[in-house]
Amino acid sequence: MSVSHYSPESSGQLPAIWGRVPQRNMNFTGRTDLLRALHEGLMSDVTAVVPHALHGLGGVGKTQLAIEYAHRFRKEYELVWWIPADQPMLVKSSLAGLARELRLPIGPSTGVEEAAEAALDALRRGVPYAKWLLIFDNADEVDEINAIAPRGPGHVLITSRNHSWQGVVDTLAVDVFPRAESIEFLTKRVPHGITETEADELAEALGDLPLALEQAGALQVETTISVKDYLRLLDEQTTRLLGTNKPADYPLSMSAAWALSVSQLTTRMPIAVELLRCCAFFGPEPIPRDLFDRLPPEFAEGSKLAETLADPIITSRILRELGRYALVRIDSASRTLQIHRLVQALLRDDLPPEERVVMRNEAHLLMAAAADPYEPDDTAAWPRYGGLLGHITPSQVDHSEDPRIRRFTLTMIRYLYSSGDFKSAQMLVDRCISQWRATSGDDDQNVLSAQRHLAIVTRELGNLAESFDLNQRLLAQMREVLGEDHEETLLLLNSHGADLRFRGDFAQALQHDLDSLRRHEEVFGAEHRRSLRAMNNLALDYLLLGNYERALELQSTTFRLQRRPGSGVSSMNVLSSWNGLARVVRLSGKYREACDIGEDAYEYGVEQLGVEHPWTLRVAKDLSIAKRRDAKADEALELARRTFELQMRNAGMHHPDTLATGLCLANAQRASGETAEALSLLEELTPQFQTMYGADHPFRYGCDTNLALLLRVNRRADEAVTLDGQALEGLDRRLTRDHHFTLTCAINLASDLAETGEVEQARMLGENTLSRLRELLGPDHPLTLAAAANLVVDLYKLDAKSEAESLKADTLQRYLRVLGPGHPDVDVAEQRRRLDFDFDPPVL
Repeated sequence: MSVSHYSPESSGQLPAIWGRVPQRNMNFTGRTDLLRALHEGLMSDVTAVVPHALHGLGGVGKTQLAIEYAHRFRKEYELVWWIPADQPMLVKSSLAGLARELRLPIGPSTGVEEAAEAALDALRRGVPYAKWLLIFDNADEVDEINAIAPRGPGHVLITSRNHSWQGVVDTLAVDVFPRAESIEFLTKRVPHGITETEADELAEALGDLPLALEQAGALQVETTISVKDYLRLLDEQTTRLLGTNKPADYPLSMSAAWALSVSQLTTRMPIAVELLRCCAFFGPEPIPRDLFDRLPPEFAEGSKLAETLADPIITSRILRELGRYALVRIDSASRTLQIHRLVQALLRDDLPPEERVVMRNEAHLLMAAAADPYEPDDTAAWPRYGGLLGHITPSQVDHSEDPRIRRFTLTMIRYLYSSGDFKSAQMLVDRCISQWRATSGDDDQNVLSAQRHLAIVTRELGNLAESFDLNQRLLAQMREVLGEDHEETLLLLNSHGADLRFRGDFAQALQHDLDSLRRHEEVFGAEHRRSLRAMNNLALDYLLLGNYERALELQSTTFRLQRRPGSGVSSMNVLSSWNGLARVVRLSGKYREACDIGEDAYEYGVEQLGVEHPWTLRVAKDLSIAKRRDAKADEALELARRTFELQMRNAGMHHPDTLATGLCLANAQRASGETAEALSLLEELTPQFQTMYGADHPFRYGCDTNLALLLRVNRRADEAVTLDGQALEGLDRRLTRDHHFTLTCAINLASDLAETGEVEQARMLGENTLSRLRELLGPDHPLTLAAAANLVVDLYKLDAKSEAESLKADTLQRYLRVLGPGHPDVDVAEQRRRLDFDFDPPVL
């Protein structure tokens, strides 16, 4: 990018994407040299772009300078995006918003982590925009922000109080105004109300600090106080403040100017000061305006502000008054208000400890009331929860002992992991458990509930054994403390079924979930959304045990009831049920129908949750399997490859979903003839399955079955015999021979034996397997027909021609009826070649 000519008044039209940049300060004055140096520094980075940082003390105008730069030079960029950077979860949330503005292949409510990474990747590549400006405001955590800030063709601008940015990026120090700029600012801010001599005296008293000058100018405009009187009052405030234990990093001039503004506002409108003090306990990020609406009765109790907020006229007047005094900055476009962190700190420190508790609770009540009517896994509510996110940590919600606030905090935790931000959810829930245990003990209901959420997050992060142990202990504790049929106990009971499935205890999971569904229906009713979620899990249990008929019956009922208008079921649960229906239809041998259902489910997932949400990726994986079974090898491979790449980027290799999508990709590669590539991938995945699930897990043996298949097709049949033999023994032990996982392995072992010349053994195993499959799945199931087709090959080799021809004729007739002419499996069977079936782990 070439160096552009500096123009102090350039602004131009808005870039194609102009995101979250605060309103321009119409009173911005001076800073010409700083703006020129910043502009020239950014534009001089022609090759490797280095972030630039504005650093200095609080109140010197770093953020205002960044805002002015963005507005003044916006015509030189195609994209400008503002990121609040003092909390890691806010950075990711803001970048996720950018991903949607970039129209990347994600939905409006996709997971935070994956959407953020997609945006950063697009910026690094300069696609679709190479001329971009990212502004990280208040980025005091150097290592975290430096690791995130993208290096690419665009520009990164950082504002920070942390001088440690020096030596890491190009830095530009921001200090107080030069005296001439202070005078210019005041005469502009107080037109016709102040002389240059008076402005000089005022600037001297305020130490030329821009934030203090803004406070003084606003107060003079609002009260028409003379400069002489202002200086006298300021001197009185300074004397008083010098006698207090004022923190050293608060400029005295700012403290005095702030105290004087608050004192004058107290005389004029005392209720406004009460609301201002409440605002001091939010985060320094924009506060949604609708937080200051009338409080519902359940949150009005114990609130000092409830009566004021009940009158919208008074509330609007208060907020406008605070804006006129420059104590808050109101952004009408985004319907937010913001208070400078330095003003917040001064307000908090000016209150006695007991009053701080009261005002902090007021802030908590306003947030809880704003979130209360909405479900955290309802994607339509996610923007509302996102607006509250920046105030959770600064307001210390985890310190509240109010049951209403603790419920709200748990809701925010659920929002975080429902939206895919598992790491932020883990950080918040860990803090809550530690704090609440200390104040309320181990048996407090909210402590127990927080641990239930922690177990879900732990499992989603791939720590299966840890989640199982926590839930097992927690379930016993909840039964004792809360009772068998308490709502929290039932929620955990339903969740714990997944732990059993992850351990490979499918029969135990079935018994567990039968009891869970019965209890849910007794407490909530048969068609309640929670009962339907329990029914969905039970359907999965039956599927894992090979009872497809019962699984299909339950899954169809669940899906139908969840899709009813007014069911209250979240998009994620609908998608889970939809995908479960497609999966059981596929496993029942109806591949084309499974593709149709899976396509619908995938489109719904992309629309509702985004293409990179964990549940959308799970649906994509199952759809790829259905396409592969339905002989759409190219489509299956493309979808499998894309899904695996996204899953790897979002969760890394050590995650159940990554292993499942990797296995799906290897199977798709084999079906497309990429057998060497498939073998290489599977040799990498196989140890991970054992690490994730344990040495004696059905999924580990299933992965070994796939590896053995690839060893055979890559001319390593002797190794395949050994590996499949071990896998069959393990599956026999864990699931019995009459299970579809085990019988799939047996089909492949028979092929291994035939390849190594042990045709008689292959025939014997094939006959036993075919008999069992006819009993388990029926004579027309594709897996049964594959076993029959392979047995035909062995019978011909053993010269049992009459038996072979009879079985072949019957098998082909059934194949044509089930899969239709032209399907590759039918062609293979007709040509008397062997059919292979692989293992794909279902979502648990």
